[in-house]
Amino acid sequence: MSTQTMSRSRLNRLAGWAQRRHWLALGAWLVVLVAITLGSQALGSDYRDDHSLPGTESQQVSDIVARHAPAQQGETVQVVFAHDEGLDQARPRVDALLAELRELPHVADVRSPYTTPGAISTDGGIGYATVLLDPDPPAEDVQRLIDITEAAEDKTLHVALGGDAVREAEDGGGGAAEGAGMLAALVILVVMFGSLLAAAVPLLTAVFAVGSTIGVIALVSFVMDMPSYAPPLMMLVGLGVGIDYALLIFSRFRGELLAGRDRDDAARVALDTAGRSVLFAGCTVITALLGLLALGLGSLRGVAFAVTLTVLVTMLASVTLLPALLTVFGGRIERTIRRRATRRVHGERWRRLAAAVQRRPVVPLVVSVVALALLSLPALGMRLGFADAGTGSTASTSRQAYDLLAEGFGPGVNGPLVVVSEGPPGPVREAIEATPGVASTTAPQQLPGSDTATVLVFPDSAPQDEATHDLLERLRADVLPGVAEQTGSAYLVGGSVAAADDFAAAVSDRLPLFILVVVGLSAVLLAAVFRSVLIPLKAAVLNLLSIGASLGVVTLVFGEGLFGAQPGPIEAFVPVMIFAIVFGLSMDYEVFLLSRMREEWRRTGDAAHAVREGLATTGGVVTAAAVIMTVVFGAFVLSPDRMLQQFGLGLAVAVLLDAFLIRCLIVPAVMRLLGERAWWLPRGLARALPTVRLDP
Repeated sequence: MSTQTMSRSRLNRLAGWAQRRHWLALGAWLVVLVAITLGSQALGSDYRDDHSLPGTESQQVSDIVARHAPAQQGETVQVVFAHDEGLDQARPRVDALLAELRELPHVADVRSPYTTPGAISTDGGIGYATVLLDPDPPAEDVQRLIDITEAAEDKTLHVALGGDAVREAEDGGGGAAEGAGMLAALVILVVMFGSLLAAAVPLLTAVFAVGSTIGVIALVSFVMDMPSYAPPLMMLVGLGVGIDYALLIFSRFRGELLAGRDRDDAARVALDTAGRSVLFAGCTVITALLGLLALGLGSLRGVAFAVTLTVLVTMLASVTLLPALLTVFGGRIERTIRRRATRRVHGERWRRLAAAVQRRPVVPLVVSVVALALLSLPALGMRLGFADAGTGSTASTSRQAYDLLAEGFGPGVNGPLVVVSEGPPGPVREAIEATPGVASTTAPQQLPGSDTATVLVFPDSAPQDEATHDLLERLRADVLPGVAEQTGSAYLVGGSVAAADDFAAAVSDRLPLFILVVVGLSAVLLAAVFRSVLIPLKAAVLNLLSIGASLGVVTLVFGEGLFGAQPGPIEAFVPVMIFAIVFGLSMDYEVFLLSRMREEWRRTGDAAHAVREGLATTGGVVTAAAVIMTVVFGAFVLSPDRMLQQFGLGLAVAVLLDAFLIRCLIVPAVMRLLGERAWWLPRGLARALPTVRLDP
């Protein structure tokens, strides 16, 4: 039996089982969803944002401090006070607040600004208390800390909280992103299908798949390092992909009904055609995500696993839950489909568009490629890093604390560099203070039980400024090596700024291998499916262009501050994650469009006709799916988390460009210029590649 027949029979049997046992299939999904949700809520989760990079200089500094001063590894929160008449006027209220904070759970120590040298500004108007928390304090206790300090504020005394724990508690409040995305998707589906029930079927499929996976990820976080941003990211991808896959199968089901098949046959044919395309497209997404492992960055492994599992469960829901839903609600859906059939235009507009592009293919090709290239240019100047409170909303308490500290003590206080000397520190402080860009330093502090000392270096620029990163390079490359020659000691530079630079450098160094792995594996899959060399090459080039353009837009908005966004570095995770996800999703539309073109070319042998019919039969559903995915991704710009905002914008722009510019203009133009050569495959390669058929 051929691979094609086996694949079709398996999907047919699966669809037939889901139809015959539709209540069992629905019940099984419901039980799984409820059980996993209740289990994850009962056990909780153990998400950890581990940005460690073994072997980097900043990680060595962190390890040294942890070994010799483990008490400093807990969370640190700054309680910043500001009073127009000076903090001495507010001392009774400040002391009362700090006494209350000392009694809170998970508070290890509180250091008053009145007893800590240098904790009050020179004009006496701004000061800060340091609150030491236990490692990984519960979010509810951090929120209680925020609530108590906010209640202590009045018209004369301004109080704000700074620190990573506070930022995470503020960002963890969530937003309207998921709800807004689903509502927008529902509206588009209702307009497309003319029925709330029909529109709800793809949406329900996505919700069941994403809901089940979220609980699994929470449980997996106990045995695998899983970052806190994994759940919202997998929801972003899961909702977009889940609706997309279910819509493509549902649209084929609708087409088969209108072609005269009964509901059961229509569902089985839809699974046997669009369902196989969904499975293959999902495999390309998974392949791209697993390419993240080539980066060798431990913090991305949990993300890759979470999103990969989301896509797998979404694929399973598309071929089991969706047929069951179509059986349960099929009668009412069929009546709506047939009632609207007389008002449908069968791809004529898409056929005319393809014909127009084919008449003069060079013009739309050149204009579109130039537009994508211009949008990609800003990405060449992208600066990677990690967001801090300075890139947050001015309404947040962490941003207010950041601004007050910068006002009272200089911008460098929000991101000091940590210089560690292994051996006698020697004249290191003097050498550092003589370096341009340094505002001040602290005296060397010996770590307990060691000959290691630390020096805090306060730049005269903010942590996110490029000048601060230039200072880091000067210290590492020029200043400290000279001191080391004099003293024989070893000097290392760490801190949050150094860690961000080291991570960005690691991503940049390993990015070529990552791109090679993802593009190479995807090209082999496409070559096996379409029996062509030029089609995988075309797909790789166009996907790289759309990804470059999306990263260019992200750089313009979040890097340069376009449309009023707070300018700053692009989160170091964002480019590689966008590359992996977009490259996989772009293959969805490549597969759906080109598989239809190949089917027509094999049937007629007319390459130009195949391009027109491929776009005419898939253009509507691909465009609708892209619009839905765009609004789902774009809704995450409403998220309070800057990383998710960047993900949402990047993915939305990439999908929009891919569906409208690449699939509607560039692909028809390129296929017209290639003609029959598009389907050429050398004989030796044809024998080496496995045969994978997506068409019936």
